[in-house]
Amino acid sequence: MKEFAQLFYSLDQADSNPDKINILSEYFKNVPHEDILWALALFSGQRPKRTLTNKRMQEWVAEYSGIPAWLLGECEDIVGDKNETMSLILPEAKTEKDESLAYWIRYLTELKDKADEEKKEAVFTAWNCMGQKEKFIFGKLASATFRTNITQNVMVRALSKFTGIDIATLTQRLNGKWDAEKTSFEELILNANNLEDISKPYPFFLAHSIGKDLNELGLPNEWLAEWKWDGIRVQIITRHGQLFIWNKNDELVTDKFPELEALKSKLSDGCVIDVETLPFVNGKVLPFSILQTRLARKKLSAKIFKEAQVSFFAFDLLEYNGIDIREKPLDERRELLKKLIEEVNAKPILQISPEISFNSWEELAAKKLQAREYAADGIILKRRSSAYLNGKPNDWQTWKTDPLSIDGILIYAAQGTGRHANLFTEYTFGVWQGNELVTFAKTNTGLSNREIIELDNWIKKNMMEKFGPVRTVKPALVFEIGFEAIQPSSRHKSGAVLRAPHILRWRTDKKAEDAGTLAELKAIMGSLNNL
Repeated sequence: MKEFAQLFYSLDQADSNPDKINILSEYFKNVPHEDILWALALFSGQRPKRTLTNKRMQEWVAEYSGIPAWLLGECEDIVGDKNETMSLILPEAKTEKDESLAYWIRYLTELKDKADEEKKEAVFTAWNCMGQKEKFIFGKLASATFRTNITQNVMVRALSKFTGIDIATLTQRLNGKWDAEKTSFEELILNANNLEDISKPYPFFLAHSIGKDLNELGLPNEWLAEWKWDGIRVQIITRHGQLFIWNKNDELVTDKFPELEALKSKLSDGCVIDVETLPFVNGKVLPFSILQTRLARKKLSAKIFKEAQVSFFAFDLLEYNGIDIREKPLDERRELLKKLIEEVNAKPILQISPEISFNSWEELAAKKLQAREYAADGIILKRRSSAYLNGKPNDWQTWKTDPLSIDGILIYAAQGTGRHANLFTEYTFGVWQGNELVTFAKTNTGLSNREIIELDNWIKKNMMEKFGPVRTVKPALVFEIGFEAIQPSSRHKSGAVLRAPHILRWRTDKKAEDAGTLAELKAIMGSLNNL
């Protein structure tokens, strides 16, 4: 348990995914397989069933530590997390008992049907031999509130580094329903199954942002241009009568798109297609937010299928009739892809991503300004002679549209996590509606380290009210907020939801009264939705 508690805190403070991968792989090396399995379960969203209520836990913390319940509540307002508050208040351990993560999960599971007095005695016994970090994790497990920001991609890459098994194989083994109480690490991870080899995707070929004058790219006819769609990029794989769909985070997402199951018999066996999955209704690409409603659901209902319809815009063919064709020029791969799509004849579910016709770089630049009319966020340029390679060579380049923006006023702030745990780095912004401010965006990105520290000092001197971990601040500072898209939303006070909001710059040249208005924000939304 000590190792897992330290792992949790180390991951929270890690600055980058490579750091998290190294931390996780070292943990895997130093704990028994049973603990690795439970760690995988917890990081995958599986949690032991709740055995203790928050109310009982708070009563027992007050009793064990000898402080009044009201003071515990006041402390929680400052800390912002029930279990962290309890772990900080509980007295230091009187003994030491270094048991495994799996041991303590079983310990909690066995309390399920016991009387409250027995539960309390068991909890006191546990607290009596745990450090502060272990008490925090124990509380999270007991109340079934354990969560982490570790992605499946990071977890699988760390596991691959530890086991030597490739990422696609591990993703396949972790996919689907499995129960840490009913399986073992050996059965789940170390034993092969017969779907692994036929399901493997190819490494995705990634484009990078354009970094030169277009005229330096050479002749326009050497390049193919497509819209840079705002969707989910996946590989559709058909092999041995089976269909698999992988996203570029090495996650198997076949169950999210059952529409393609009907095409399994129509698609050539032994083909791999690179596609962009887009929300699509009545011949029109819709905003990405609609697709998110489908991706966020564990169970897909008929209502979701109707509201979040999709189309797969195919733009490359990597395998054809069981043969890897990635070394062929793009133009040849596209011709085979067009032939395959025509044979399937399954519009609008599966269709070719259209090329953008242009004769000069100036003409293409003019067309880029129309990107939002197609629900795209720019253009992808691909050299027609290029092979489908790994990494980010110059043969594929992205040319994004400029972000939308509006000036907002900082009105709320909360402390961050990890290395920013003692700094106010979570910001909420508002725009004017008459003489009132209406919240429209939350973000924690866009400021330099110097600006973060400067803003944190200002926030601490200009706090007004507190609501748990959130503080209201004097409405005086203006920031230009950039965003990629905006959609109507009945769930937000402003009536709008922004896609990827971020701070473009701190407008020290503007006063609060010069910030944007709700009418201006809605005008941006209206102009885009009328395209």
